[in-house]
Amino acid sequence: MEEMEEELKCPVCGSFYREPIILPCSHNLCQACARNILVQTPESESPQSRRASGSGVSDYDYLDLDKMSLYSEADSGYGSYGGFASAPTTPCQKSPNGVRVFPPAMPPPPTHLSPALAPVPRNSCITCPQCHRSLILDDRGLRGFPKNRVLEGVIDRYQQSKAAALKCQLCEKAPKEATVMCEQCDVFYCDPCRLRCHPPRGPLAKHRLVPPAQGRVSRRLSPRKVSTCTDHELENHSMYCVQCKMPVCYQCLEEGKHSSHEVKALGAMWKLHKSQLSQALNGLSDRAKEAKEFLVQLRTMVQQIQENSVEFEACLVAQCDALIDALNRRKAQLLARVNKEHEHKLKVVRDQISHCTVKLRQTTGLMEYCLEVIKENDPSGFLQISDALIRRVHLTEDQWGKGTLTPRMTTDFDLSLDNSPLLQSIHQLDFVQVKASSPVPATPILQLEECCTHNNSATLSWKQPPLSTVAAEGYILELDDGSGGQFREVYVGKETMCTVDGLHFNSTYNARVKAFNKTGVSPYSKTLVLQTSEGCNFETQSASYSQLVDIKKLLAVAWFAFDPGSAHSDIILSNDNLTVTCSSYDDRVVLGKTGFSKGVHYWELTVDRYDNHPDPAFGVARIDVMKDVMLGKDDKAWAITEGGITKGATIGVLLDLNRKTLTFFVNNEQQGPIAFENVEGLFFPAVSLNRNVQVTLHTGLPVPDFYSSRASIA
Repeated sequence: MEEMEEELKCPVCGSFYREPIILPCSHNLCQACARNILVQTPESESPQSRRASGSGVSDYDYLDLDKMSLYSEADSGYGSYGGFASAPTTPCQKSPNGVRVFPPAMPPPPTHLSPALAPVPRNSCITCPQCHRSLILDDRGLRGFPKNRVLEGVIDRYQQSKAAALKCQLCEKAPKEATVMCEQCDVFYCDPCRLRCHPPRGPLAKHRLVPPAQGRVSRRLSPRKVSTCTDHELENHSMYCVQCKMPVCYQCLEEGKHSSHEVKALGAMWKLHKSQLSQALNGLSDRAKEAKEFLVQLRTMVQQIQENSVEFEACLVAQCDALIDALNRRKAQLLARVNKEHEHKLKVVRDQISHCTVKLRQTTGLMEYCLEVIKENDPSGFLQISDALIRRVHLTEDQWGKGTLTPRMTTDFDLSLDNSPLLQSIHQLDFVQVKASSPVPATPILQLEECCTHNNSATLSWKQPPLSTVAAEGYILELDDGSGGQFREVYVGKETMCTVDGLHFNSTYNARVKAFNKTGVSPYSKTLVLQTSEGCNFETQSASYSQLVDIKKLLAVAWFAFDPGSAHSDIILSNDNLTVTCSSYDDRVVLGKTGFSKGVHYWELTVDRYDNHPDPAFGVARIDVMKDVMLGKDDKAWAITEGGITKGATIGVLLDLNRKTLTFFVNNEQQGPIAFENVEGLFFPAVSLNRNVQVTLHTGLPVPDFYSSRASIA
């Protein structure tokens, strides 16, 4: 029952209700507290003065339109109260339970009557401290409000059920134990509050003070007061007005405002409302039961969250430790490769030192012998051996001049560790939703034969893989800004074909698409390079000029880099994937990131390092080319392997898919007329090399002028 205690306390004084009255808004107040919060309105604001002055209906006229319907639900006679002109600056106060109350405009005059019988100032207004609705009292004052006898009985039973010592009802903070009770005031006092609030002089000297226990018994044994009519104080309630929803007396039915209303027997309505309240309580009880079960569930969830947190933290630590172990193992492997390279360099240099030492000793011996021969004075003997000695000296000198004095190994370690992708992956390491209801869709496939450009628009088409079992709810098409910038979404929907208008003329765009469903999004498709045309109207040009413009349109540049995802594991990339070398002595293949199926495309590769006469290969290849053999060893690649390639050389690759030809250039000189013909399909730039070679890719280059001129004339 302790949870019910807040329902039994006055919102003004914070103590248990004493002689509670019912306001029209159904809230309760102590009768004394109701008198304390009365506010006297100015005469000019009263309904009587308004009618006397002849003014029209105002905001407060409704308070006096029908005093007899003061407690009617349909015409309650109260509304929002924002303060009156008589006390505009009177601050609000707070009751002990935090409810704001409005103090009286002036202190009430001293009186020896009880709060219920004391006169109420004219034009008094009371504001409910809970809902802040206000009304002006009539001539009856507070006696016009019905008394809540039921609430009094509940409070009596509640206080009787508490075995703890009775507390003082006037202590402001921590109530002290009561020492007396005044039977006339019906209030429990502690000694300090009795001396301060109930001094034994004047009218209070005649009050009877009894011990708290005796006062509780006298409260319990005192007869329950019978509820009387508020309009006819000598009459008891005998009927119930259905329209006004309130008990009424006999005189109210004969001569009052309820004479024409439907009424029913008080006992029958009492039983009916009790039944309705019981039924409503049944539903509320079910909700309370569900709330208790829900609280049990929440407390169980707290325990489960704590257990799952410990388990998840342990799993996270284990995963991070596994990553650290893998990194340490990779570190050991890389260090082993560095040590191997170190031993290899030392062996080569030491072998060359040994070889040079032996040769130098032989040369020095030959020189000393020749000097001694020169000292001889026998001409005939000298001439017998001089020719042979001269030949030996020249031969030895020639042997020293054939690269013998050039180091066979450099002191630099040609190993470059590219840790930026790993660092980026570590920075992007985050949690993902692992409990997906269904898998994400498969990666869409761009249909190259249906993708094309026209003037400054591009049309792209795609489809789901044939063996895909997960349906896609839609697709997201992305294009960059035509200058190699960030991708942006240009289409989101269910269609598998889209035309993008308003692009820049003579620009290269990269396009990609991904699918999505309720679970998530698929990986991106391969990037497709699209070239828009020059800003010319082909329909108004001659045939030869249109052909020339088409050639120039197809000779637009494309930007790309090497693809680390499809490269052999021995391939080492750097410089934003534009520079490539290898860690193996065997040839390994790396492809470009962009594939070409239409148009004319040209790119170059410069040889940064070229040691010990390796055999790098440059050209194009299919996506499924073998990655562990020299480029061109299978039928998936077309390449050039020789032709004046040295350190610092520049190799140009020209792929003309309109004429289906492949042409190579070395240091801006074409190597033969055409290297390969009937080249048709999807091709990727390709390079094969070993550890003795390092090359750098250059893209976005125009086609050599003589080829462009020849193509326009052909």
